[in-house]
Amino acid sequence: MKNGIRIVTDPFDDNVGYKLPKVSCDIVTTSHNHYDHNFTDCLNGDYTIVNKVGNFYIKDIAIRGVHTYHDEEQGAKRGDNIVYVFEVDGKRVCHLGDLGHRLTKAQIEMIGDVDVLLVPVGGIYTINAEAAYDVCESLNAKVIIPMHYKTKPLKFDLNPVDKFLEYYPYTKLDKPFIEITEDMLKERHIYVLNYE
Repeated sequence: MKNGIRIVTDPFDDNVGYKLPKVSCDIVTTSHNHYDHNFTDCLNGDYTIVNKVGNFYIKDIAIRGVHTYHDEEQGAKRGDNIVYVFEVDGKRVCHLGDLGHRLTKAQIEMIGDVDVLLVPVGGIYTINAEAAYDVCESLNAKVIIPMHYKTKPLKFDLNPVDKFLEYYPYTKLDKPFIEITEDMLKERHIYVLNYE
């Protein structure tokens, strides 16, 4: 990250099923106010919280929050969701939060160009694999990291990542992080992080 700035997106509490991390950070974004996306008590450091729509410039990081919904009924079932775009080290990283619908043309324009996309794919509470594919195509990101899908420790029901992996070439990594290189941005590819 630029100047060692650490960003956390949608921190979760121990009701999710994963081991609760103790993370130090400088910036934290929350896409909506559900326990699996806004639990800042697990964070350490002198961090700034971003939890609204708009353009922000924090610690030399440009952040844009774009209003979307957590469902296909304009928030009637599960409320609002904020998509965040970060400009870091010359790359644009987009975290879709709990996006519950395909993006409109206006939302795509507000999000803009994306190099790295973190996309929910598990359905039920968010978009499913097919809708996630459509969103990936509309944003034209090269590096795609699926999230919000069923794993062994997860305590609630979601679809597994497998259906989404049918759409693109993919690599399963043996680590929970990835370092983005310029070569990765030459063609579209999915990277599945190891949650353990």
